Amino acid sequence: MAPLRLHIEGRTFRDSANREVTLRGINVAGDAKFPTSPDLPSNHSEHFYDGDNVSFIDRPFSIDEAHTHFSRLKRWGYSLIRYIFTWEAIEHAGPGKYDEEWIQHTIRVLRLAKDYGFYVFMDPHQDVWSRFTGGCGAPMWTVYAAGLNPRAFPATQAAWVHNTYPDPAKYPKMIWATNYTRLACQVIFTMFFAGREYAPKAIIDGKNIQDYLQDHFVWACRHLAQRIHEAGDIENDVVIGWESVNEPNKGLVGFQDISVIPAEQKLQKGPSPTAWQAILLGSGRSCEMDTWDFGGLGPYKSGTTLVDPKGEMAWLPADYDDSRYGWKRDPGWKLGECIWAQHGLWDPSNDTLLKKDYFAKDPESGLKVDYEYFTNKWFMSYYRKHREALTNIHSDAIMFCQPPVLEIPPSLKGTEDDDPNMVFSPHFYDGVTLMMKKWNRYWNVDVFGILRGRYLSPAFAIKVGETAIRNCFRDQLSAIRREGTDYMGNHPCVFTEIGIPYDMDDKYAYRTGDYSSQLSALDANHFALEGCGANGYALWNYTAMNNHEWGDMWNGEDLSIFSLDDKALPLSPNRYPQDQKSANNSTMSVDRSSPAFSNSRSSNNSPISPRNLKQTLSTPSLSSQRSSTPAEFGSNPGYRAAEAFVRPSPIATAGDVISYGFDLRNCTFTLALECKEAATEDAPTETFLPEYHFPRDATDVEVSSGKWTISVDDEDGGMIQRLRWWHDKGKQSLTVKGVKIRSGTSLGQDEEAPGYLEWCRQTGCRVM
Repeated sequence: MAPLRLHIEGRTFRDSANREVTLRGINVAGDAKFPTSPDLPSNHSEHFYDGDNVSFIDRPFSIDEAHTHFSRLKRWGYSLIRYIFTWEAIEHAGPGKYDEEWIQHTIRVLRLAKDYGFYVFMDPHQDVWSRFTGGCGAPMWTVYAAGLNPRAFPATQAAWVHNTYPDPAKYPKMIWATNYTRLACQVIFTMFFAGREYAPKAIIDGKNIQDYLQDHFVWACRHLAQRIHEAGDIENDVVIGWESVNEPNKGLVGFQDISVIPAEQKLQKGPSPTAWQAILLGSGRSCEMDTWDFGGLGPYKSGTTLVDPKGEMAWLPADYDDSRYGWKRDPGWKLGECIWAQHGLWDPSNDTLLKKDYFAKDPESGLKVDYEYFTNKWFMSYYRKHREALTNIHSDAIMFCQPPVLEIPPSLKGTEDDDPNMVFSPHFYDGVTLMMKKWNRYWNVDVFGILRGRYLSPAFAIKVGETAIRNCFRDQLSAIRREGTDYMGNHPCVFTEIGIPYDMDDKYAYRTGDYSSQLSALDANHFALEGCGANGYALWNYTAMNNHEWGDMWNGEDLSIFSLDDKALPLSPNRYPQDQKSANNSTMSVDRSSPAFSNSRSSNNSPISPRNLKQTLSTPSLSSQRSSTPAEFGSNPGYRAAEAFVRPSPIATAGDVISYGFDLRNCTFTLALECKEAATEDAPTETFLPEYHFPRDATDVEVSSGKWTISVDDEDGGMIQRLRWWHDKGKQSLTVKGVKIRSGTSLGQDEEAPGYLEWCRQTGCRVM
């Protein structure tokens, strides 16, 4: 059997030549969360509740435009794709009804990703369960299966749904995430993970709701895996593995007292009900509750408000036609009544709470439940089912295990679950920047340290100054990675989500073209990723439809590194003559005082070849879509802080990576490694060097031993500049200095402008 293109060895990824592979990845795509037909971004309400009759074909993008997007991502240096798909995309029409046309579209897209040399792992994505509970993921019929009526969610605040919000433009930023603490999500996640223990009366088609939902979800993923397997040329060649499920949540499991907000519930925004108040609201009762907002040090109480559903219930009415999807609900599960009332939690006749600690203990063992207990029992029960279903088809699949976000990982070390083909795949976001949509250069907070009780007071977790903030990010990611090793064993760690909001400061950058805040935030996050010892990451996210008005087209989020309203980064800073000015007077400039400016040692100064010229000219980079963003937010496009995310990185290292990093300010990349044998002619150490930062005629390279070359390759369908290094054995070091650039506000001609032929003429191309 031929060696796998990528395999795991201990805590590292290895290629077929046994070099360590560093995975530099991107989530593709943010708009895969909602359907194409009808086109339903979260700010649209028409046809929203017709959830059975949708299609996700052309997500993440159409076949015609896939070449455009993949070539762009390849030029930006990405090697890994976290492929976003939803359960709804597969099984929207009803239980067991799979969308084979969407599956075939997915296979065609994956084949194109193979042509570009990407590694892909499949992410069955969800956020707060479903589009119909304010996020994405599960099909609409799952909400009905749980006994809930999604049309009643606005009145009962069982979920805050952007599609049904009266004025979508004023939907409160980041409030969607609070749906985890509202009725719909609390009910469904409790049922999905622990329905047998806490909702034993919830029987459908002879199964407890836990098994009914889990089986259908796992079977849908298995069906997709089977079709990929049958395709014959995708498994292992491009699809290297599967993630468990995005950001699992425990629902109500472990609540010690549902009449109070749990101390561990750190996110509160808007009207913030206790679980008991959410239950009352769901049964049509009015409640007065606290309102919260989010400040620099987290949520704070801002007042109180009365929420009155006026008798409308979030539960399906007793006369609902339950034959719609062909299931048979057990007579012991009554419609028209709260499921928790049916289990004796409260008495609807007098609204008395009878069992405030109903979810506090495991009914099976009698033990107190916390998040760690939930993860080890209920999450792992689900994970084993998911893993078994997929590896029975894709036997070599790398399993990306994602426990609940920022919670203690499952205790797998030394157990039968300590699978050598497993990856720890945590998420990390700078919560202050994400919630405030502002980059604070002066102070930030060690959130992970607070969660793990490392400070006597949160005040001691404040980090002052940009250097301290950057180090704090790095230290948090390092601590998360180490914790994964301590609990799960010796496995690679890939941060499968990390990113920043682009619409900071009330979209200041969109009005001015000044992306300096975004650039600083992105650079700080990448500094942390490069310094924490992880084996890779997948930045959130790439959205082909992003524009300045609606961002990622989902719940007011705007984290995409690409936008229809921004310009692409030039291939190199001196690609066009310095005296050539763009229409809007670009402020991009090359720092000619840099000592690296004229110190090229590249061994490859060949002109553009017929092959790569043809490839470049045939690689469209502008989407056929055009933005309709109002002039207020579209008249000053910028580079979208690409200077920070288009950065050098190891691709394949002969030996083991000790450390690496990119100093953006000084445009200096460093790599330290150790190897038992010298790099061979066929398998040198390879590093991605973006031409923007490291033009070949302005790059200085220092190595501890051996020889090196810099060359532009089109072997994977895109123009990739690589540094190849043949070094001796032992500890080795590499330093590459490029061109320092004043970044963040620049706007000139770009790689997608029609000036390429002229540039070829000016730089000595002879093929014309």
